[in-house]
Amino acid sequence: MINILSAQVRALVALSCITVITGCSALSGQGKPAAVPEIRPGSLAGYLESQELPNSLRLLPPPPAEGSAAQALDEEVSRRGLALRGTARWTLATKDARLNFPEAAGTFSCALGAPITERETPRVYMLLRRSLADAGLSTYAAKDHYDRTRPFVLNKEPTCTPDEEEHLKKDGSYPSGHSALGWAWSLILVEIAPDRADAILARGRAFGESRVICNVHWHSDVVEGRCMGAAAVGRLHADPAFRADIEAARAEIAAVRARGLKPSRDCQGEAEALAYRLDIDQ
Repeated sequence: MINILSAQVRALVALSCITVITGCSALSGQGKPAAVPEIRPGSLAGYLESQELPNSLRLLPPPPAEGSAAQALDEEVSRRGLALRGTARWTLATKDARLNFPEAAGTFSCALGAPITERETPRVYMLLRRSLADAGLSTYAAKDHYDRTRPFVLNKEPTCTPDEEEHLKKDGSYPSGHSALGWAWSLILVEIAPDRADAILARGRAFGESRVICNVHWHSDVVEGRCMGAAAVGRLHADPAFRADIEAARAEIAAVRARGLKPSRDCQGEAEALAYRLDIDQ
């Protein structure tokens, strides 16, 4: 599985290998987005150069200190997440953990009320693939600096992605890259379909909570991950290629709706899974 947040990707960023070709967001004659360079096979470059990414170390406070009220909250929320193991919500959290495409593209399709596929909505599909890099990689200045231990290492309980545990042990927990990109996706999709804002934002919030349920992130990791997702989207709005792709995606979704196309996911099953709540009191 290709994981955009992997150490190999970060190494490429450190070497300034993320290069976005000017104008690559323009549409080809066939009505599909033009080619975008890859940072590794299957993983597209974002819109931003590495030096343009929001700096999480400058933007975020340190993670909660041991013995603090904030850490106590993190531990309580973690216990609530573990209690959902074996439920439909755990199953959905496992799906949310997988960032490989094309599977990840459909994460927000039920909330959007439309399919998100390379065939039916290529512009939206491209927006998600490219913004994944920008939002996810924006978290690594703080991740590497604080190198926070993940909950499963401390509580010795299973995660929903056991095949990734060895990698995650070496990857800082704070802030959550998944939460950053999930929140960025939700903000982007709200711009494309503002009439679906509540459903999209609720799904973006749940996407971050999936990381707590999976036992790979603390609650504060998720909260500050959302902050970085919002920061990334704010910075993306200064990029002409991103703005052009937003406009193209908005027209694309309008056309899909006019054709009456529906999500291919089991939206009823997803709704039932999301009915399980962490009920976090802050």
